Amino acid sequence: MATIKWAVDPMHSEVQFKVKHLMITTVTGYFQRFHVEAETADEEFTSANNVVFTADVDSINTNNEQRDTHLKSADFFDASSHGEIRFTGSNYESVGGDQYKLHGDLTIKGITKPVTVNVEFGGIVVDPYGQTKAGFTVTGKISRKEFGLTWNAVTEAGSVVVSDEIKLQAEIQLVKQV
Repeated sequence: MATIKWAVDPMHSEVQFKVKHLMITTVTGYFQRFHVEAETADEEFTSANNVVFTADVDSINTNNEQRDTHLKSADFFDASSHGEIRFTGSNYESVGGDQYKLHGDLTIKGITKPVTVNVEFGGIVVDPYGQTKAGFTVTGKISRKEFGLTWNAVTEAGSVVVSDEIKLQAEIQLVKQV
C-alpha cells in the first residue's frame, strides 16, 4: 500500500505553551509559524510515522513584545543560533479509543531529549473543497531546564519567576496531500 502524506493546515491549527509566572499565574505563548508533516499507511492514523513538527522561534508571541524579545535572547531560546524547535515522532501508540501517545525526540536550543506527548485523534472529514482533513489535540509537559532554558530570577520572598515545567498544547489539522 502506498504511503499517504499529510501536511498542516496552518489556518486551522495552533501551537501554544503555558508557564507559571511567579508561581501564581500562568502566561500563555504561541508559535505563529510552524509546520507539521506526517506519513500513514491508511487514513485512520493507526500507523502514523515520520511525524515532524518544527516551530520558528522568531515567531514566538506572548502578547508582550519585551518578554518575546527576552525569550528570543540567549537567556532562553537563543533564536539567532537556534532558530528552530523540532520534534520528530517515531512511535505512535494507541492507548485506547481515540487516545494515543506519540513518542519522539524534541530538540530545543541544540539539545535533543526523548519526549512523549498525548494525542487525541479528532477524526477525519472531507471539507467542502474536497480536501481530506484529520484533526488532533496534542498535550504534554516538558522541563525547560532539560533543554538549556535555565534563566530565572528570585523574588524578594524567595519565589522563582518562571517555573521549570512547560505545558504544551496544540490543535492540529492535517490535510491529505494528493
